[in-house]
Amino acid sequence: MVKLDFELNFKKGNGLIPAIAQDNKTGVVLMLAYMNEQAFDETIESGKATYYSRSRKVLWKKGETSGHVQHVKEIRVDCDNDTILLKVDQAGDAACHKGYRSCFFSKLVENELKVVESKIFDPKKVYK
Repeated sequence: MVKLDFELNFKKGNGLIPAIAQDNKTGVVLMLAYMNEQAFDETIESGKATYYSRSRKVLWKKGETSGHVQHVKEIRVDCDNDTILLKVDQAGDAACHKGYRSCFFSKLVENELKVVESKIFDPKKVYK
């Protein structure tokens, strides 16, 4: 366990806190995931983003399968100590498991979601 001089509030979210990944150079919001205390510690120790999968109930190192690793350059914590902002260098130029640079590739246009980004990779080829 990493010793911090402050306490993150994991209790508020039943052991999980939101973690926003933002491109360190462009400021583009890449994704939102969740961390438990172990994922946060692993992120600090390795310098690579590690998250907690709510569906699989396991830790996952971003890019472990795809190679699209997030190298953490800066960690910010919000005013309530219950949300993390990771400023990252995104390897492979894609953060989204659906093949896009950002998970926020859709935009609300006239009450419909429209894809407004281009795919960077084919997920069927990367995730076998």
